[in-house]
Amino acid sequence: MSDVFHLGLKKSDLQGATLAIVPGDPKRVEKIARLMDNPVHLASLREFTSWRGEVDGKAVIVCSTGIGGPSTSIAVEELAQLGINTFLRIGTTGAIQENINVGDVLVTTASVRLDGASQHFAPLEYPAVADFECTNALYAAAKDAGAVVHVGVTASSDTFYPGQERYDTYTGRVVSRFKGSMKEWQQMGVMNYEMESATLLTMCSSQGLRSGMVAGVIVNRTQQEIPNEELLKKTESNVLGIVVDAARRLLK
Repeated sequence: MSDVFHLGLKKSDLQGATLAIVPGDPKRVEKIARLMDNPVHLASLREFTSWRGEVDGKAVIVCSTGIGGPSTSIAVEELAQLGINTFLRIGTTGAIQENINVGDVLVTTASVRLDGASQHFAPLEYPAVADFECTNALYAAAKDAGAVVHVGVTASSDTFYPGQERYDTYTGRVVSRFKGSMKEWQQMGVMNYEMESATLLTMCSSQGLRSGMVAGVIVNRTQQEIPNEELLKKTESNVLGIVVDAARRLLK
């Protein structure tokens, strides 16, 4: 019997791990774990797939969160109950600044809270901010990997379509709140859109946990909306290695 409600994990499964890498996609979990030593599958329930690996002899958990804030909050809460205090989110993303290219790496320092889940942990006035040490580790790992790195603010939306002002939808309708919003975020220097970081960063910062966010750019929305499949795979592979290296740096 597991020790938490959704993840299917026992505290003993973690073998003392205090750091978790949290991708959204369950299919990325095994890929990340196999970049470490002694990878072991732990559980797969709903959107939550968990593996354990080792970095320099220290246990690291890799657990998918699914898409969006609500499921992310469940994964983070239950991992924290089991002893995790540091979370590194890894994802892919659409950039909205013209100077950011496909294949570049984005390290998020803070997120625009366009989600709802983060408000269950702190009022909107509270910033969704990344931990300084996590940010530094992700930046250093990306630079050492030879990536072109951008550091800054991410817009984190509950929805993929209207909240990110996409009009290529069934109705083509975007509610007035979001019309023109992408241009405003561009003018404010926001780098990109994604769907989990606002919840993760707010939740962790407000509860004394550490978190950081890194993403590989698979499309620049000032140029096109649909990513190239080959470039997506290459970018994903690069950023998976970066997050494992960042974990190694944080565990020294």
